[in-house]
Amino acid sequence: MAEPISSPEYLKNQAEAFREALLSSDEENARLIFEEAKDQYSPLELVETIVVPALDDIGTGWANNQYALSQVYMSGRICENVVDAILPPESGMRKARPKMAIALLNDYHALGKRIVYATLRAGGYQVRDYGRVEADELVERVIDDELDLVLISVLMLTSAMNVKEVSRELRKRGATVKIAVGGAPFRLDPHLWQVVEADVAGVTASDALSIANDVAEGLSL
Repeated sequence: MAEPISSPEYLKNQAEAFREALLSSDEENARLIFEEAKDQYSPLELVETIVVPALDDIGTGWANNQYALSQVYMSGRICENVVDAILPPESGMRKARPKMAIALLNDYHALGKRIVYATLRAGGYQVRDYGRVEADELVERVIDDELDLVLISVLMLTSAMNVKEVSRELRKRGATVKIAVGGAPFRLDPHLWQVVEADVAGVTASDALSIANDVAEGLSL
């Protein structure tokens, strides 16, 4: 017998079905799963109980070599499309705190940044996309936008080392923004984020979502 639509087991089953739809790049089915439940749950409830668990599982699976990078990428894109349909970018229901942005620092390999951006938006957050920036431009934009969190993506070690310049200049100018870093150099060296004076590092896109949630919780205390 099918579980009642209001039961926790129903949501668990829907999250699993949604995950399978993502892994199969089946955007139509992913949308249908949302359509079935949207009258019973708010958009943010659907995001937090269906989208986030599915993305978290896929991110963990990729880190454990269970899924291909292409599956992670397509999952993020599909989630972004599905969530945008119920939480448009201008929607007042999107979570505006922490005020955050994501940037590619002195690098040209944008795939990792794109995946993280899609995951954060699929998680219901408003996120500024700064694109590719140099260190001095990033500092100015972070200060001008009064960010609570900046996520910096890099692929090359030389780019990763530039994070220290950003961090020191932001602290020098009194910014209290949290600096999160991610990318290949930080996966290869688990202590590099401390060397470049960031606040935290993420390995997967779902890590970025956890970081945003932690910063949001800290702001609410």
